[in-house]
Amino acid sequence: MKYQAVIFDMDGTLLDTLGDLTGAVNHTLEANGYPKRTAEEVRAFIGNGARVLIRLSLPEGTAPEEVERILREYQAYYLAHPCVVTCAYPGMAELVARLEARGVKTAIVSNKPDATAKALGERFFPGMLTVGDDGVHPRKPAPDNVYRALEALGVPAERTAYVGDSEVDGTTAHNAGIDGYIVGWGFRDKDFLLQSGITEVLDTAEELLEKLL
Repeated sequence: MKYQAVIFDMDGTLLDTLGDLTGAVNHTLEANGYPKRTAEEVRAFIGNGARVLIRLSLPEGTAPEEVERILREYQAYYLAHPCVVTCAYPGMAELVARLEARGVKTAIVSNKPDATAKALGERFFPGMLTVGDDGVHPRKPAPDNVYRALEALGVPAERTAYVGDSEVDGTTAHNAGIDGYIVGWGFRDKDFLLQSGITEVLDTAEELLEKLL
């Protein structure tokens, strides 16, 4: 086998979470008297964790303590409503199943809060190791959580691939010293990805599986 393990990003790679993320952001903004954001705006803000998402969703110049207050409200609401319309992208559940049938270990490393990431991971990919943001280890693109997943899987970096949908994921794979693959169905447009330095964008789960096997 080319790889002994494959680590996946969650949002925009395995799961289409944009509807529920947008709903949670707008519920929190509206409840606190702030203007709502479009799904496309939220899509552009995703990738660097919940704090960055909320900071960008709030009006420019919002005080840091207010950002933290809104963040706490957002996280509580999203934790309670993470899966109203969220679904797996076409072919991804089958891709994971085929990898595991070949003996390839799989895991998720997400910038989502750990509790939410684990809840969604267990719902859509039962039993898969899921590592989220625990507030202690640096988030992606830092490689720390990828290394934590590698340690838990017991697989060396040189036999591991990382799959994501954004420039953050490309940098994460580079920082971790592992092969990276970027898909084009997630939260970044293909042109943006190519302009950001990504050299190849995969368009389908079947194309991705060929690369991994």
